[in-house]
Amino acid sequence: MNPSEKETAATATATPGMPPTGTATTTAAPRRAAMPFILVTVLIDMVSIGLMVPVLPYLVGTFTKSNDQLALAFLAVTATFGIANFFASPVLGALSDRFGRRPVLLLGFAGLALSFFGTALATALWMLIVIRIFSGAMQSNISVANAYVADISAPEERARRFGLIGAMFGVGFILGPVVGGVLGDIDVRLPFYVSGSLALLNGMYGYFVLPESLAPERRRAIDWRRANPVAALRGLAALKGVGPLVLVIAFGSFAQFMLHMSWVLYTKFKFGWGPGDVGWSLFAVGLVSAIGQGLLLKPLLKRFTPRQLVVVGLCVGGLSHLLFGLATRGWMMYVILLLGFVGGAAQASLQSIVSNAADAHSQGQTMGSVTSLNSLMAVLAPVVALELLRWVADRPAGSWLIGLPFYVSSALLFSAAVIAVRFFRRHAEHAASTAAAQAPTTSP
Repeated sequence: MNPSEKETAATATATPGMPPTGTATTTAAPRRAAMPFILVTVLIDMVSIGLMVPVLPYLVGTFTKSNDQLALAFLAVTATFGIANFFASPVLGALSDRFGRRPVLLLGFAGLALSFFGTALATALWMLIVIRIFSGAMQSNISVANAYVADISAPEERARRFGLIGAMFGVGFILGPVVGGVLGDIDVRLPFYVSGSLALLNGMYGYFVLPESLAPERRRAIDWRRANPVAALRGLAALKGVGPLVLVIAFGSFAQFMLHMSWVLYTKFKFGWGPGDVGWSLFAVGLVSAIGQGLLLKPLLKRFTPRQLVVVGLCVGGLSHLLFGLATRGWMMYVILLLGFVGGAAQASLQSIVSNAADAHSQGQTMGSVTSLNSLMAVLAPVVALELLRWVADRPAGSWLIGLPFYVSSALLFSAAVIAVRFFRRHAEHAASTAAAQAPTTSP
């Protein structure tokens, strides 16, 4: 155990009046030191990932000879990453519950750096696919970072802090794609070298600065029967206070990945956008996400509960996807993006509800299960989105039918909102009846 780990463990055991299970175990000073580190970690991760977004299709294109081959190869590269991440995330989460967050995060930094450098050096499509499988299996940073935040946060703080994590996603997607596009114009492989260097920098920062968040007494042995993705998802659904919310997470994630996969081709088919237009629109998406989850979520949580924000966020998200599909001018897309100021609250609020339902010993596996579910949606959504776009690709520019993927994703988000409302209502009624049954009776 390194000195920072010893200090954290000693603080957790020596502090009188320890908080209950699931709340922070460190004093205020280590918490302040840890939260900014995690935010910087996620920011660097997302910048490094964002750098490759504009250039990965072009790199794949160097190994293909036609648009059909490019589409199929890009789908293979995307899907293999998601499949590997689907199977590996619960295992990596369980490892972080056993050995602590710090070593698994450092492992993730090393894996991410190797995957970026390997991608830059790939000379054949099969090499690129193998590297993406490795990258998906090693890339656990986000789920472990969420578990880290849960370790150092009281339950009532988690929604706001998960919102800050979401804001770093937004900032990363403000900076990454723009810089990646500029570097890609110089050399299509250059952004991957830069991304690998950023991942190494993150690893060095983590090695010398990062304190361990999970005290030894809160660690648990690995149950390999629960570490496979199917068992992990069943365990997630079985958590008290979660249940059907797993379906809500799945629908929301599926809709979001459909949006991501449809955006470039949809705007090209309907508005004739080129790479520059797409780059600026992604800049706007990241800016809205950063402001919405980084600045607006805190005041929203003062007026609304996480459950209310889940429902409102899903409904606003469903409305925005519908309007994206119905937009008749490119400038309308920017106006509709403003709805993301509120729509982004759903994800952070959902994560806080799931995290609060898990005990302090299983935050890593729980967050890994959520990541595994998202990875499964990341595999399925591109197939559905691209197939829907293929159906309408020959429609005249401006046709409302070109928005078919957005209509489907909108329906998924509204369905998720209905499921959430029904679940929260039943959960509240059950809690009220339980409280009434346990209330002491008074004699007349």
